[in-house]
Amino acid sequence: MKKHKNIKTYSLLFFLAFTTTVFAQVRKTINFDANWQFIKGEIAGAEKLDFNDKSWRTLDVPHDWSIEGPYDRENPTARGGGYLPAGIGWYRKTFQLDEADSKKLFSIEFDGVMANSEVWINGKHLGKRPYGYISFVYDLTPYLNFGKGKNNVIAVRADNTIQPASRYYTGAGIYRHVRLVAVNKTHFKHWGTQITTPNPTAKKAVINIKTEIENGVAGTYKLQIDIIDNSGKVVKSIESQENIVAGKNNELSKEIEIINPKLWNIEAPNLYTVTTKLYSGKTLIDNETTTIGIRNAEFRAETGFWLNNKNYKIKGVCLHHDGGAVGAAVPLGVWKERLKKLKEVGVNGIRTSHNPVAPEFLDLCDQMGFVVMDETFDTWTAAKHNGEKGYNLNFKDWWEQDTKDMILRDRNHPSIVIYSIGNEIHDNLSYPEGYKTYKMQEDVVKKYDNTRPVTMALFRPANSKVYLSGFAAQMDVVGQNYRENELIAAHEANPTWKVIGTENTHVLNQWLALRDKPYMAGQFLWTGYDYLGEADWPETTNNQGLFDRAGNWKQQSLQRDSWWSEEPVVHIVRKSDNAGAGFWVADWTPNDFDTYDNAKINVYSNCDEVELFLNDKSLGSLKKPADDSPREWNVTFEEGTIKAIGKNNGKIVAQEEHTSAGKPAKIILTKSNATVANNWDDVTFITATIVDEKGIRCANADNLIKFSITDSGKIVAVDNGNIIDHEGYQGPATRAYQGSAIAIIKAAKDNGTITIKADVEGLTPGSIPVEIVAEKK
Repeated sequence: MKKHKNIKTYSLLFFLAFTTTVFAQVRKTINFDANWQFIKGEIAGAEKLDFNDKSWRTLDVPHDWSIEGPYDRENPTARGGGYLPAGIGWYRKTFQLDEADSKKLFSIEFDGVMANSEVWINGKHLGKRPYGYISFVYDLTPYLNFGKGKNNVIAVRADNTIQPASRYYTGAGIYRHVRLVAVNKTHFKHWGTQITTPNPTAKKAVINIKTEIENGVAGTYKLQIDIIDNSGKVVKSIESQENIVAGKNNELSKEIEIINPKLWNIEAPNLYTVTTKLYSGKTLIDNETTTIGIRNAEFRAETGFWLNNKNYKIKGVCLHHDGGAVGAAVPLGVWKERLKKLKEVGVNGIRTSHNPVAPEFLDLCDQMGFVVMDETFDTWTAAKHNGEKGYNLNFKDWWEQDTKDMILRDRNHPSIVIYSIGNEIHDNLSYPEGYKTYKMQEDVVKKYDNTRPVTMALFRPANSKVYLSGFAAQMDVVGQNYRENELIAAHEANPTWKVIGTENTHVLNQWLALRDKPYMAGQFLWTGYDYLGEADWPETTNNQGLFDRAGNWKQQSLQRDSWWSEEPVVHIVRKSDNAGAGFWVADWTPNDFDTYDNAKINVYSNCDEVELFLNDKSLGSLKKPADDSPREWNVTFEEGTIKAIGKNNGKIVAQEEHTSAGKPAKIILTKSNATVANNWDDVTFITATIVDEKGIRCANADNLIKFSITDSGKIVAVDNGNIIDHEGYQGPATRAYQGSAIAIIKAAKDNGTITIKADVEGLTPGSIPVEIVAEKK
């Protein structure tokens, strides 16, 4: 996806400028994110072309106005929506088009609008989409004005006033990217290209390409297809003459053989680019680019998941679509940082819980080597607690269109290895009547993509009897949330079933269910990151993630690292309060040194042997338990340094230590990325940590940290990961939590240096530079 630069400087002059040159070219996709007018509340006549919106707020999308707050226990979103606001939001965008482009076809593509969106062009109603997670497109062509001085206005109304609409945070508004697309009358159909690579090997692959050409002007055309590897080399090119019939969809199918392909896998996610070009004579009239991976993924009843004939355990996590402090409008850089940390823990799979995600998220999974369970819905017709007025109100009218659109949009992503069509569905699943609802959805999935299996996350199947009634026996892969012993028993009673844990907790016995059962294809932990909503006041965030909102490691991520990491790992945690009370923390600085004398310690490690030291005195060595349980010590607390050393075959391979902190003295800043480019999706995380004179983190510090920044950058959000902090994320200041806080930074100029500072009253401030770099094309 192309990114815009300096979107705040774009104006009506920009649209006049690009429309005189851009649309003389072939298909052009224009980033349409900049310079929208926005207002909260119901506004009569806001869809009309001549409506005066000058008093509205000017902003760029993606935009989530709900995350701006404030938090309020009385907000109607309540527990599910994290007590953040709901309501109606209006967006308007004015643009002009050159008269020379009046013969082209124009459409507008939305990657997602939350929720119940309605769209108008020049006062003409284009349609409504209730489901806020789905991508959709509208044809603008019949209603556009062309020529100098003639305005066009896109108006969007987003309405999530009907609450509670979800069990988890949704956001509000145009929270994903928007594009304006111009094509010639003969063009490739939107989402009309499907590319598959059946049964490839390292020696040979056949790439099947099916593409649809629509609204054609009758004639003979040349189709050219190029296969380009990740170094930019064209590895295969074909041409053919095609007779296009006017006024209908023309489907073309091609097979291209690639010798010695670079296969896509978890360790080496090699990607290819397929360019399809359509010529009328020597004139290029349309072109399209699709990124693919050549791979073979399958599930086997006896041995679980296989990728390119290699057996893998899917070590997955569930992720909601919010990005913490940025809400639902998540820059891709936030996801990059999150997925990078998940990779560090050993995660190789993502479940999109429980809805379609932004398309660029799937691009990132392709690039980073995650396998994906792509999911449609959290509810069918039956309501769920704390989300009684959600998609269940729209399922009957919209499930088919929404399912179709997700599959058409997502089916070329190599990362996707399985589809899920429901999570913990409360509808009657009795067989055969209840199964019909499942089957009708599965049929739609396979109509548009028959290359992947379909599952759903079954809810308490022993209670619903789906294992005994015949329902589960019909599923491609049987997915179940929790209760791993039930799934194990079901498979062992039905050894031809393919099975996967669609949702699992962090506890040891659930890991062992995956580790020790070869037929268990994988599991998806609930969750990878803490997420907004599904929390009881004063909590606003569900804290079951491996990482908190701000990206801090937690007890469960440290332990999971010892189970899933390929590298030697050793981590020390202690109970926060005396004699085993409290919660697990990774430090050696008690709240009260005087009353803390009995420290319960766990060491998480995959090393053969771990030896623990307190102030250089050995507290003994422990061998690795066969069941991967932690190694435990009860230690009489002494101020100083606790250290664990991990050994394999007698050789030190990993170690970790914590030292007791003194009084807070200064702030140190670190950055996740040393450089940023000036586009909406690029960010760097600045972490401010309060430390003592020796640089030791003061784990109990909760001082107010004030961030400031030079005008070459901007603070997008601040956060500390505290699930009961109600101060919000939009300002430049937040309190430290467990000694630290973050600021998410973007560039505001095309070049130069951004300087970020952090101040705490009475402490030495911190400062750090971030370089602005040119955007990659």
